[in-house]
Amino acid sequence: MAPFTRRRSRSVTALGEGRLIAAIRRWLGAASPPPPGGIGDDCAVLPTLRGRPLLTIDPVIYGRHFDASVPPAAVGAKLLKRNLSDIAAMGGRPVAAVIALTLDRRVSLSWLEKFYRGLAAAALRYGVPVVGGDVAEADGALAASLALLGAASGPRAVTRTGASTGDWIYVTGLVGDSIRSGHHHAFTPRLAEGAWLARRPAVRAMMDVSDGLAKDLRELTPRGAQPAIAADLLPRRRGASVASALGEGEDYELVFALAARAGRPAFERSWRRAFPRVRLSCIGRFAPAGKLPPGFLDLEAFPGYEHLRKGGPR
Repeated sequence: MAPFTRRRSRSVTALGEGRLIAAIRRWLGAASPPPPGGIGDDCAVLPTLRGRPLLTIDPVIYGRHFDASVPPAAVGAKLLKRNLSDIAAMGGRPVAAVIALTLDRRVSLSWLEKFYRGLAAAALRYGVPVVGGDVAEADGALAASLALLGAASGPRAVTRTGASTGDWIYVTGLVGDSIRSGHHHAFTPRLAEGAWLARRPAVRAMMDVSDGLAKDLRELTPRGAQPAIAADLLPRRRGASVASALGEGEDYELVFALAARAGRPAFERSWRRAFPRVRLSCIGRFAPAGKLPPGFLDLEAFPGYEHLRKGGPR
């Protein structure tokens, strides 16, 4: 669905800011609590958090993260879910969200309503109140940024640092071909899985796969080591190439390091009992730098996605 319209009566201009905000409250419905815990004041008043606070922010931008082929309700859901994936990557739980909307005055009211209703449905599904936000105008723009407050679900928040040479590398679910398959907006954030992993001391480092598995793995790699990944161990989506699995991104799965001395069979059995429908794959381990075993992939050949570099839409 195209987000812009030439008919002024069907655009956000027909409402203006005040009436648009009132409409947004209506579209969000039960996903947005009444003030002071929701939309209506300069700030939302939130309860005191239990656990270590977490905070993340991610946008969706027309022409970059979605286009007219993606339903507006799916765009709204994706905005929340890609932030939920960040919370999941640290073993956290979501608490509350605020959204900043930047839009051209030609944006269709019908498109925007579907966007917010999709966001609201996802917020209710994952128990995330939308407590506030902002609306601003910019010529030719359609973008939304969501800031998500969360908290560690257990005694620790898992970070990207902590892995050691020899640790095993695991990834949840499937990777590759995310854009063509529609997975980039139809995914399920791994909140329960991330919280489960965070409770296991043998899980030393973790992050979500958003910019490409090969690039994201570099963030987990300890000093003096390099990832030794085998192509035949990659859990690829049907039809996905090795290059897509390692470099495309927007998979929103979890990649993590498991301690070298951990009992892998027992760990994997526990995972299958907890998450029988979610695949878990050991794809390699961290080898000493400069000592990549024969037959393993050189990940430098798969740069992944990087903002502000020449390239096409996400």
